[in-house]
Amino acid sequence: MKEYKDWLKPIEESIAVLYKDRDAYGLMDPMEYIISIGGKRIRPALVLMTYELFKEDPETVIEKAIVVEAFHNFTLMHDDIMDAAPLRRGKTTVHHKWDTPTAILSGDAMLVHCYQMLANEKNEIIADFSKTAMEVCQGQMMDMNFETRNDVSKEEYLEMIRLKTAVLIGYSMELGALLAGANKEQTKLCYDCGVNMGLSFQIMDDLLDAFGDQALVGKQKGGDILADKKTYLSLLTIEKASEKYQETSKETKESVKVEKMLALYEEKGVRKETEELMKDYYHKAVDGLNSIGLAKEKTGPLMNLFGFLFQRAF
Repeated sequence: MKEYKDWLKPIEESIAVLYKDRDAYGLMDPMEYIISIGGKRIRPALVLMTYELFKEDPETVIEKAIVVEAFHNFTLMHDDIMDAAPLRRGKTTVHHKWDTPTAILSGDAMLVHCYQMLANEKNEIIADFSKTAMEVCQGQMMDMNFETRNDVSKEEYLEMIRLKTAVLIGYSMELGALLAGANKEQTKLCYDCGVNMGLSFQIMDDLLDAFGDQALVGKQKGGDILADKKTYLSLLTIEKASEKYQETSKETKESVKVEKMLALYEEKGVRKETEELMKDYYHKAVDGLNSIGLAKEKTGPLMNLFGFLFQRAF
């Protein structure tokens, strides 16, 4: 059984030739650019590692595993346009390096190419991919709508991150199970594992933005606070101490605003409650993997990957 790190090289090798056939219209270069500038490659690794739970030849489906990474990068290309982001993973975003129309069309082409890669698979795989793709779009729309709303609930936020982030992680595990011929119950358990791990992962991101070690996380501490972004931390604080939150959010000096908001998170028990929710989703993912009923030597690499995602540095 291969560990996550063992899959990184073959995944990168497959990505390197994914868009090797150049077109005359200028679509392929931006597609290759965005997918080549990095990332943890968690999603294709999950496809392969889940496949290996049920079948011993995961190398045969690497090209199918890359579909989820291509789709993920398509969403990033369009997200960067919506966010007017100049950088992605420290590199110039596609719409800045080329232009916005090129980024839109190249993103569209990436999505079409995903369907081309799945064209010969059974209907269930394609139907579930389409369902996931629609849900990711719905999650992004919710996230954008949240920017102009002052009445977002914690429950709505959790639904947004389920759609925007968690369902694709769930589909990655589901795809691995389906490609390996797992039964319906096993496939559903794999999907649910991925969704719960995805929810834990995104809540961890909220926590890392607020409390993570800037040198390890690689971004400004308190960036979500400075942007007045709606996170589980901020929504829970509004629920517990609305007036104090509003007062703190109006602070004009950035370093003071972050310091005061973090202190408020601690004072109201928001950090602790958010950490407990993150742990709860993680344990649901672990319990779901155990419930598939496979030997520990089978599930061990996935358990290790779950642990790696859960224990990112603070």
